[in-house]
Amino acid sequence: MDLSATLAGVHFANCVMNAAGALCVTRDELEALGRSRSGAIVTKSMTPAFRDGNPSPRYHSFPGGSINSMGLPNLGSPTYAVLIPGLRQFGKPVMASIAGLEPADFLDVAHVITEVRPDLIEVNLSCPNIPGKPQIGYDVEASRSLLQRLNGVITVPMGVKLPPYFDPAHHEAMADMLREIGVAFVSVINSVGNGLVVDPERECTVIKPKGGFGGLGGSMIKPVALANVRAFWKLFDGRVPIIGTGGIVSGMDVFEHGLCGASAVQIGTVLVDEGVGVFERLERELGEVLARKGYRSFAECRGRLREL
Repeated sequence: MDLSATLAGVHFANCVMNAAGALCVTRDELEALGRSRSGAIVTKSMTPAFRDGNPSPRYHSFPGGSINSMGLPNLGSPTYAVLIPGLRQFGKPVMASIAGLEPADFLDVAHVITEVRPDLIEVNLSCPNIPGKPQIGYDVEASRSLLQRLNGVITVPMGVKLPPYFDPAHHEAMADMLREIGVAFVSVINSVGNGLVVDPERECTVIKPKGGFGGLGGSMIKPVALANVRAFWKLFDGRVPIIGTGGIVSGMDVFEHGLCGASAVQIGTVLVDEGVGVFERLERELGEVLARKGYRSFAECRGRLREL
């Protein structure tokens, strides 16, 4: 079964990859992704300098999902600039995820990382877990200004990672802006912030930062993720590749993202829960689903969701 994907002219042997943030911070974690069946190596969203992130406990898995408030822990862009060339030994695309607390941070990282030429750069407009910092992706004009400036720096295919949107007007406004900028791909969605999970036995929150508020992931957010994939697929008329993220725990979930319009998918919660062996399981399950339904490839089912 052909489970490959092509995004912005870059070929992925497998359409399933890690999401930025999940087991992709250190050299060991990135190399483990390289040795796995993941279709790509996606780095942690990086800032100009090393960050410890938020205090622990900052991640909690529960039946149906997870909550986290990591706070962008990463090694800093200079370190990733050293690591990225070595990741090419694994023969799969390297996607560098860049982030920042201020627009200047994004530009600093872009200058450093563009020099080592990863295959793609994903601009994270949607981290919901920095205390006191709003998500840029909810401000269309701030996003436009930042992406216009990054366009003058980044020389490899540039995409964006977006937060979940809950109103068609927001999808339309963001799609219009991204079409104007000319992004190479769109990743939707980042975790759904800001949720709260309570431990009723201990009568307390399950994570420490931000009074227990954090981004929700896992199977519980799949309907929101699918809605965003479908909305952008339709607004872009299928012309901008979409990476679907959110709620994927099985091969059938990957198939659903494909039906809604995703060219590839990223996984987070299930990767943290199961480790890199999950890619082999999802590859097998997706192949079985496609074969049972008579598809010869993942690309063949893309966007074919029927509306009653």
